Amino acid sequence: MGGGPGVRDVNDGPRPVRVMLADDEHLIRGALAALLGLEDDLQVVAEAASGPEALAMARTHRPDVAVLDLQMPGADGVMVATSLRAELPACRTMIVTGHGRPGHLKRALEAGVRGFVPKTVSARRLAEIIRSVHGGSRYVDPELAADAISAGDSPLTAREAELLELAEDGAPVAEIAERASLTPGTVRNYLSSAVAKLGVENRHAAARVARAQGWL
Repeated sequence: MGGGPGVRDVNDGPRPVRVMLADDEHLIRGALAALLGLEDDLQVVAEAASGPEALAMARTHRPDVAVLDLQMPGADGVMVATSLRAELPACRTMIVTGHGRPGHLKRALEAGVRGFVPKTVSARRLAEIIRSVHGGSRYVDPELAADAISAGDSPLTAREAELLELAEDGAPVAEIAERASLTPGTVRNYLSSAVAKLGVENRHAAARVARAQGWL
């Protein structure tokens, strides 16, 4: 039985796609939430500004699609997607990034991410991609896909690439370990492995080589 005047009955139509937005830039996240809120079949049910907050929000609100910024404090979008794949397998994940590189795409696909789009995408196009991903399809930005193919296969594992990227700005091992939620010894082992694979003298040189090859 429906509610009173102006109250929509829950059986009036299909349930909107429940969306979570995670981006540490408040202005961008807020604008995107407002624009997606104009779509009748999409409902933004949660917003987050960091990786840990995104995981907490997802556990609470159980969105159908999580739209994740690649670079966030605490845990990046791929790390969040990996956790969601294990904890909430029904939740589809998408990465939206202003730093799309072939190495990021490879890590994202390995984590089961269903959409990988640049931040330059319009809100209308993003809404279309969210619907497509929710329906079971995969969408990868064509230009980024072409770059990934031309970059060739990376000898680095996803974790080695992640830690090399964290080391790229000269951060000490202790800081990298804290950001990646690993022990310093484990970080050193991964970085040493990456250095050996790339045949260079240290982690900074390894990061430069990997970046030049399109593996980060």
